[in-house]
Amino acid sequence: MENNEKLAKIFNRMADALEFLGEIPFKIQAYRKAARTLENLDKDISEIDDFQKLPGIGEGIAKKIKEFLETGKISKAEEIFSKIPEGILDLMQIPNLGPKTLALLNKEFGVRDLETLKQALVNPRIKTLFGMGEKKVENIKKGIELFLKSKERYLLGEVYPIVNSLVSFLKENKNALMVIPAGSFRRFKETVGDVDILVTTKTEVDLSEYITQFPKIEKIYAMGPTKTSFVLKNGLQVDIRVIPSESMGAAMQYFTGSKQHNIHLRTIAKNLGLKISEYGVFKGDKFIAGRTEEEVYGTLKMQWIPPEIREDEGEIELALKGEIPELIEFSDIKGDLHIHSDYSDGQSKIFEIKEEAKKRGYKYVAICDHSQSAKYAKGLNIERLMKKKEEIKKLNEKGDYPYLVFGAEVDILPDGKLDYPDEVLKEIDYVVVSIHTGFKKNNTERIIKAFENPYVHAFSHPTGRLIGSREPYEANWDEVFKKAGEKNIWMEINSYYERLDLSPPLIKKAKKYGIKFVIGTDAHHYNQMWMIELGVGTARRGWLTAQDVINTRDLEELLELLKAKKLNKNYLKIQ
Repeated sequence: MENNEKLAKIFNRMADALEFLGEIPFKIQAYRKAARTLENLDKDISEIDDFQKLPGIGEGIAKKIKEFLETGKISKAEEIFSKIPEGILDLMQIPNLGPKTLALLNKEFGVRDLETLKQALVNPRIKTLFGMGEKKVENIKKGIELFLKSKERYLLGEVYPIVNSLVSFLKENKNALMVIPAGSFRRFKETVGDVDILVTTKTEVDLSEYITQFPKIEKIYAMGPTKTSFVLKNGLQVDIRVIPSESMGAAMQYFTGSKQHNIHLRTIAKNLGLKISEYGVFKGDKFIAGRTEEEVYGTLKMQWIPPEIREDEGEIELALKGEIPELIEFSDIKGDLHIHSDYSDGQSKIFEIKEEAKKRGYKYVAICDHSQSAKYAKGLNIERLMKKKEEIKKLNEKGDYPYLVFGAEVDILPDGKLDYPDEVLKEIDYVVVSIHTGFKKNNTERIIKAFENPYVHAFSHPTGRLIGSREPYEANWDEVFKKAGEKNIWMEINSYYERLDLSPPLIKKAKKYGIKFVIGTDAHHYNQMWMIELGVGTARRGWLTAQDVINTRDLEELLELLKAKKLNKNYLKIQ
């Protein structure tokens, strides 16, 4: 859906440019809303007959889409961009540097690119400008660091679908026997630099010609019977390595990493008089093992270690004792516990979400729209909240799976109170609380006060981070997790690709306080529900088992747990 991606990028850049130019807000938001619609479409925009039937697409934007499809450009966009100094639009990608601040720095210091921005930030006069100051300047400097770091790597969720489509493409070739992505992609790291894909084939078959027919390749660097290298249209470099079957396990282990994990394994192998490499395990010149990863680890007298936890953080010591836990699997998930509908800022109707959940074999799905203070996200006032409850009730009366859980994502207000009164909260089956403002202060007390409310079930995207663009807000996580453990409040692992929040280190920390977890996609369109896989991968990186995660439970048990919290019963804490 290349047209969708290109148009969404253009509309977002037009919105940024108009904000820089001081245009009226409704025009800016119109382009941003159109971009979100395009990003969430489940088919290419060129396949749609009437653009204006899509949410957020009016007559003016529909004409621009038509122009782009016919000519490959939008004249209005070129007109807007011509009014802005070259390089400014790229600077707008820097976290903590909004278009208004950038406009001010352009006016006062002639900022037009990264170099002139850096010069302005060390000029003492910058701190005297309205709205600036020492803290603001430091935040912009941190934003530059995040920006430069993000340019080196790709978000896992950005490359996950395309890499999986490439894997499927390779598997369609009858001569390919095994196709396994390796590296940080296989370990479910939140960002990846490049991707290695390992392939075994039938004897002496050259797949390179077939490989290069993959439609999303931009440039081919090398092709041959053992290795083909290319760059995809999104800039990601991919190396496809053809591996002999007898060495596939060793290659999978070697190319999956991590570096620290592999160094530790090589040390153990050396102490056993063995040598381990991507070709196998050897004793002198004699090949000992390598066909499977289980063989490789078994030769080193340890159990197989799941890829997601190969970080040299204690997993090898446990494997030597045979004590690696059985981590949660994708197949354990019975439902998604955080999805937005078009009642708030989602773009799918509740019945559409239910249909997608049914296709996934879910037993339940929680519809958690924003609360009333989130006006930017069409947050639900009490009247609309109750209207949603009635719609969910009617859909559930059909008696088929999946069951729709009446939920709400309720803002924690700055004083720690919740965005609905208690008499409303007790009517909501699943209350997940979250913070959407106040990222620049310590939020410990605010969170802990919210946890005192007896109707809270879970805490959504707990740290507020956006990978590569917004750092987590400050909080004393030991205090937060201690209170959550006392109040039986679950921690969400938010699967949305820009969040993946909680992070694995905090998942491990939270688990020590006896906390249970929920996994939710935070999907704003039913075609984003695939991201549950990212959440499960993140849970595995945090060493979680199926028992640690609430939405591995059957519907009956889930409903009992939700009800128990509302009745303030202790059996909510599952053993």
